[in-house]
Amino acid sequence: MPENVGMSACCLSGAVHDGTPSGRVDTIGGLQTYVSEPEGGQRSKSIIFICDSTLLFSPAATQTNADRAAVFGWEFTNTRLLADEYAKHGFYCYVPDFHQGDSLPIGFLQNVEPPLEKREALTMVDKAKNTAIVSATLGPWLMKHREAVSRPLIHGFVNTVRTTPGTDKVGVIGFCWGGRYAILEAHAPPEGDSGSSFGGVDAAFACHPSLVTIPGDFDPVTKPLSLALGSKDSLLDSASIGKIQDTMANKTDVPHEIQIYEDQVHGFALRSDWSSDKDKKAMDDAEKQGVAWFSEYLSRE
Repeated sequence: MPENVGMSACCLSGAVHDGTPSGRVDTIGGLQTYVSEPEGGQRSKSIIFICDSTLLFSPAATQTNADRAAVFGWEFTNTRLLADEYAKHGFYCYVPDFHQGDSLPIGFLQNVEPPLEKREALTMVDKAKNTAIVSATLGPWLMKHREAVSRPLIHGFVNTVRTTPGTDKVGVIGFCWGGRYAILEAHAPPEGDSGSSFGGVDAAFACHPSLVTIPGDFDPVTKPLSLALGSKDSLLDSASIGKIQDTMANKTDVPHEIQIYEDQVHGFALRSDWSSDKDKKAMDDAEKQGVAWFSEYLSRE
């Protein structure tokens, strides 16, 4: 029976990292896009980032000006800094605003899903409050940005990049909400559809994907797919991870890998707490995983 894995408070958590992104903002395919170029500006190996939808609600009266200014999505500092790191490895990186201006304030980022040791100390009352916050905030957002709306938008951007002069190979990396769409982009383009599904990507990397259907989202995968999953991800428990592993193991003709990061919660590849050596190492290792994957599969003839 297909299994749908949802989204919870942990999607709304993490840490904002220090640093100043070094790229620029352009309008590409009708979308505001953060662009980070490799040295020399070669587009031959391009990567599209599909950001998480992870939104955080907190009453305006309790938000600081910094809280209101900070957002997840394409403007999230962590995402742009990560794109800059990939660019240093020779990839031309795009971070489009697939939320079309609808990414919401971060608010109290750490309060909703703190580091693992603090999360495990939450009371039932705390957990109930978090669930109520997510239900009230995330449900309407997900309806507005449902698959029927978001997938064609992502397809269109992939095709824009694919047809950009100088582009040879295209990869996609996604986080949380975007992780599922990275998996969907690893499907074969529908036969007979020469419009929105033209071309597709050459490889995909999904970090702690949410809202996935098992095995439905994985059975159609035909492009090289790498997964970075946390062993303490409340959206993908060990049973769900096992089902994904079983599904992908049957796809012997499709290059794939599944890396499990011990004691890592949802969002670790983008929003880890750098004050924890273990968490920072996991985030760094996930980056290395993606760089190695794309270095191999965006370089093949």
